[in-house]
Amino acid sequence: MARILIIDDEPQIRSMLRLMLERGGYEVAEAPDGIEGIRQYRENPADLILTDLIMPNKDGIGMIIDLKKEFPQVKIIAMSGGGVNRPEGYLDGAKKLGATRTLTKPIDRDEMLKAVKETLNDNTAPTESLS
Repeated sequence: MARILIIDDEPQIRSMLRLMLERGGYEVAEAPDGIEGIRQYRENPADLILTDLIMPNKDGIGMIIDLKKEFPQVKIIAMSGGGVNRPEGYLDGAKKLGATRTLTKPIDRDEMLKAVKETLNDNTAPTESLS
């Protein structure tokens, strides 16, 4: 069973994603920000990270940079609703910094599960946008 680490500062988003992923047959761990996400990944690496980009303490962009330096093969799906801006700018930045795929919030269940499955099964992990 693949293990997925969800990193998002909104508890209700983490709960929704956890439920979708667990129903999809995945083991799930959660972190509220990039600092905690990096700590958890170092202690127990996940097969995939699903992260928000706009968070307090350490945002998703900073977390992607740090994780890719330390773990170049880490697979990351970045998500954003854009906050006060359109999400495309954040998602494009995440792709350039190493996110494997991107998703626009609000998250569509089927699209998310498809992206997760394809990313986990892709050994080359090319950068691709599903937003």
